[in-house]
Amino acid sequence: MAGRFDPLTRTAVRGGRTDVPPGRGATATATATATAGARERRWTPDGPLDLGLTLGPLRRGPGDPTFRTTPDGSVWRTARTPQGPATLRVARAGEQVHAEAWGPGADWFLEQLPVLLGAGDDPAAFVPRHRLVHASHRRRPGLRLTRTGMVLESLVPTILEQKVTADEAYRAWRRLVRQHGEPAPGPQDLYVVPDARTWAMIPSWDWHKAGVDAKRSATIVRAARVANRLEEAAAMAPAEAVRRLEAVPGIGPWTSAETLQRSNGDPDAVTTGDLHLPGIIGYALVGDRDTDDDAMLELLAPYAGQRHRAARLILLAGHTPPRRTPRMPRSDIGRL
Repeated sequence: MAGRFDPLTRTAVRGGRTDVPPGRGATATATATATAGARERRWTPDGPLDLGLTLGPLRRGPGDPTFRTTPDGSVWRTARTPQGPATLRVARAGEQVHAEAWGPGADWFLEQLPVLLGAGDDPAAFVPRHRLVHASHRRRPGLRLTRTGMVLESLVPTILEQKVTADEAYRAWRRLVRQHGEPAPGPQDLYVVPDARTWAMIPSWDWHKAGVDAKRSATIVRAARVANRLEEAAAMAPAEAVRRLEAVPGIGPWTSAETLQRSNGDPDAVTTGDLHLPGIIGYALVGDRDTDDDAMLELLAPYAGQRHRAARLILLAGHTPPRRTPRMPRSDIGRL
């Protein structure tokens, strides 16, 4: 899930939390990064906003070529928007958020800025039902659920994460985006994800070199071929969006939930079928590390409508069971 726990590092990963440096003040931040050709916008959120917690789910591991934080307190993100490639930089400027954008999709990015930063989210709808959840919620008032409005950009890396370690998936993502994407507009050395046609045309040997097996690569190709239909899911009701994504062979409940958490900002899209999540939630709430999906859903039932937010808060609390099994073996089919 967005904030999925990685037992190798015992930290929230896959975008659950990204540390953003505090920066050196709003004026210095804006002046230092302003460049010719950038479009700008300032926006004032209606409540607390933590950029690292809100935008962190969009980061796919260290070295993600589409995402970066910088010492001045900025978060940089690239995307292939409906209007074309773009790079976005956001940073706190006192009570405001200062944003700059470059590229053909700059105006679209800035128009969508409030939604990206959780303006469509309703944290007030969440009511903690457990002491641990209450404490985690109180410590993170700036957690807002992002909504990108773009499906394929979240779906592809999620498919890469199926049935492998996080490190393997992140390595594949970095290699494929750098090889088949394009340099992003703007001052940072970042990349924009490939378009749907490029994903569909990647040759088998490039998937192999990236360590992606035939099952995952075939799923990505199938999804890319119906990308326009999948993008429509970003505007659908949750149940309808799930059906649209899972109509593609190879996309199941785990993948659809992980995708819709980001593209749709779905606060109830709880991840099932995960190797570690049920045991972590069971251990955190009732001390049962052997919790399965059914029991996890029962534990999260009091949070109906907000189960994804509850699961994120539980993961961020860091109350996890001690290891008792060997680590999942890592493999690299690209070396075969």
